[in-house]
Amino acid sequence: MPRSRINGNFIDKTFSIVANILLRIIPTTSGEKEAFTYYRDGGMSAQSEGNYAEALQNYYEAMRLEIDPYDRSYILYNIGLIHTSNGEHTKALEYYFRALERNPFLPQAFNNMAVICHYRGEQAIRQGDSEIAEAWFDQAAEYWKQAMALTPGNYIEAHNWLKITRRFE
Repeated sequence: MPRSRINGNFIDKTFSIVANILLRIIPTTSGEKEAFTYYRDGGMSAQSEGNYAEALQNYYEAMRLEIDPYDRSYILYNIGLIHTSNGEHTKALEYYFRALERNPFLPQAFNNMAVICHYRGEQAIRQGDSEIAEAWFDQAAEYWKQAMALTPGNYIEAHNWLKITRRFE
């Protein structure tokens, strides 16, 4: 039984029902359907349960099958999320960049990149390297500005940080 069918979450069940209906009525190739199944049943479901290794396997399989750049951007973004959760920030940044190459309208990817850069800036401060910290903070600011440009009114805390640190133009 696919993971999405045994997941007790109402939203996941609703998403699965709607997705199954759409897969039946929208003309798609069998490869696209299979890629979506790996994305939904394996990737998203396993990821939400914290089964990151299984989720990664399913996302990689979905990437192998999926040809649409827009859909691939979300798979790459989710792979980045897993690497972020695992503390593998360099890998996470790589996947966020790859997602944005395919879909430059992912504010959440810009936000996550900013969060990683801000974290690295804080680490540099703790290590006594204020010059490196400022470089990381400046990069975080640029990513947050891009996220906010795509979704005005979101990322309020980042907006406030930009104002307080005088990085907001």
